[in-house]
Amino acid sequence: MDVLDAIQSRKSIRAFRPDPVPRETIAKILEIAQRAPSGTNTQPWHVYVCTGAVKQAITDDVLALAGSGGGGKYEDYDYYPPDWKDVHRDRRRGVGWSLYSLVGIPKGDRVASARQAARNFLFFDAPVGLFVTVDSYLARGSWSDAGMYLQTIMLAARGFGLDTCPQAAWIPYQKPVLKHLGIPGDQSLVSGMALGYADSTKIENTLVSERESLANVAHYRGFD
Repeated sequence: MDVLDAIQSRKSIRAFRPDPVPRETIAKILEIAQRAPSGTNTQPWHVYVCTGAVKQAITDDVLALAGSGGGGKYEDYDYYPPDWKDVHRDRRRGVGWSLYSLVGIPKGDRVASARQAARNFLFFDAPVGLFVTVDSYLARGSWSDAGMYLQTIMLAARGFGLDTCPQAAWIPYQKPVLKHLGIPGDQSLVSGMALGYADSTKIENTLVSERESLANVAHYRGFD
């Protein structure tokens, strides 16, 4: 698979087959991802990979935390704003409604919506979970570097016939993640990620999120 195919075929998968992914394959993906760019070659990322009993312990504890209402808020971690401007709010709602429509959840059904959202904490049944962190003292530039690292992992995974779903959903419920993975207190969680083989029989995997017209995002200057 060439890089253009990898970019165009990558999408967030929300239903995986249980087939295990060999550790050797994961290591190859991560070795390739080490070529991700970073400002002045700081390579600020750490990646924690889990499967089996450790992954299950994270799932169990986060589901319990979420069920008890014990999680935080994205703004507690300076991750997302408390209020969104219309354009970003509408894009978020649009992809959410598209997904819920596919899986038969009507607007306003909060119970079913919460149940679908909780599938994040099952890693959407993927056999492998990844969590990327950066040292907490670092600033926005290093978070940008971590984003490029995450993207490189996702594109490399496509080269091995694997799929992914980057997951910000862990951020408000990260304490069990940090505990079970032994993540030091001087690191900040950037994102989780589910990794595995897409289940092509699941309707939610037919979702292709809309993209804004290039005319609305590209700004050219100095061209004739």
